[in-house]
Amino acid sequence: MKLQVDRHAASPIAQQLEESIRHWIQENGAGGRRLPSIRRLAADLNISRNAVIDAYERLVAIGLVRSRPGSGFFISDGAAVTPQPSLASTPLQEVTNGLWGLFSANEYSLKLGCGWLPNAWRESEYLTYAIRQVARKSQSGIFEYSTPQGLQELRSLIQERLRPLAISASAEQIVMTSGGSHSLDLLVRMLLEPGDVVFVESPGYYNLFGLLHLQRVRVIGIPRLTDGPDINRLEALLAEHRPKLFYVNSVFHNPTGSTLTPATAHRVLQLAEQYDFTIVEDDIYADFQHTPTTRLAALDGLKRVIYLSSFSKTLTSSLRVGFIAAPPSLVQRLVDIKMLTSISSSRFAEQVLITLLQNGSYRKLTERLRTRLSNQMALALTQLKQVGWEVFTEPAGGMFVWAKSPVEKEALMASARRFDIMLSPSHLFFPDNQTTSWLRLNIAYLQDPRAKAFIAANGNQGNTSK
Repeated sequence: MKLQVDRHAASPIAQQLEESIRHWIQENGAGGRRLPSIRRLAADLNISRNAVIDAYERLVAIGLVRSRPGSGFFISDGAAVTPQPSLASTPLQEVTNGLWGLFSANEYSLKLGCGWLPNAWRESEYLTYAIRQVARKSQSGIFEYSTPQGLQELRSLIQERLRPLAISASAEQIVMTSGGSHSLDLLVRMLLEPGDVVFVESPGYYNLFGLLHLQRVRVIGIPRLTDGPDINRLEALLAEHRPKLFYVNSVFHNPTGSTLTPATAHRVLQLAEQYDFTIVEDDIYADFQHTPTTRLAALDGLKRVIYLSSFSKTLTSSLRVGFIAAPPSLVQRLVDIKMLTSISSSRFAEQVLITLLQNGSYRKLTERLRTRLSNQMALALTQLKQVGWEVFTEPAGGMFVWAKSPVEKEALMASARRFDIMLSPSHLFFPDNQTTSWLRLNIAYLQDPRAKAFIAANGNQGNTSK
């Protein structure tokens, strides 16, 4: 059995080893054959035993390998008869493979392309206090399900939080979820059938693309410009297709950092009326914005627009709390699907958030976070421009800048590996997986010495000196 791993590749060693063994099994069969011992394989490939254990356990999980206590790991009988598809063989697997790379990276790697804040930025004392309060005062918060729609008290607090955005929604129009991705999943299940046409922004949110492929819908990309979706392209494609849904990330767009302008927002709504499609407005970065700008849900009054947001980006990735504000006619359907798929969201998480909203902790935390992100964005834009990186637009805040190095992509990726930097696979931000030299950079990590060295080494001056 000849296996290969590349210690300098972006994907984790365990993942490479799993793929290599899986491909060998599918090509050679040999059901019942004993695999090399963990110690031997680690020594042969000069990798850690933990990486081998991880790879073997993944193969056990998908049924290609069986573990026999005291004897080792063996290829399952008939494993080659029904081969597993390559991780990169479908758009859905492209997305999950890319996410796996970020989540399973070495803990010491710098996740410059990730979509979350560094742990060092988190203010744990507020969260710890709220958790203690819930644990001390509310047994129901620890042991019981939440209500299917979410706690009334929290929905009322969110209703008030939407007022500064000029979004008028009653507490009865709000459905609590377990974060932004859960909201998208519920909406995809409720609104779409296989074969439906959906418009998405390109580049855009790759996890959404995976959910849409899972539902077997037709996904068509609308170019994202600095002021929002490309209206001319949108209008041309609307004349050709009849989409059921258009997904728009209005503020601090992922990955470009751009923000929807009022003129573009009005035109999108006019086209939605003319061509009769629904808009899902993703606003999970709302609390990163100092001064609210135009929201589609505010202009539309939640008629054609379904609005979603989340507290997971600002508060913690582990406390999954999001919500959907929808037209009254859709609320019960949403709640029904939520009950069937997850029963309810976390009562404990909802009560912790209630505590943080009521005692002012969340407001103070987000005020400091907005200021810090704005300062880091200014530093990042200066840092990139000084060494010749091209910037798509200059965001006023948020986490992301969409940038392009003057260095060729292959050399850039090799440089990232040398600096132990993890980048998001850029092709995943496009629904058709198109090749691109643009990168999503998380500005919260750009002042790390490794990031500074990487940016400088791959700018004009760094490239010239090579």
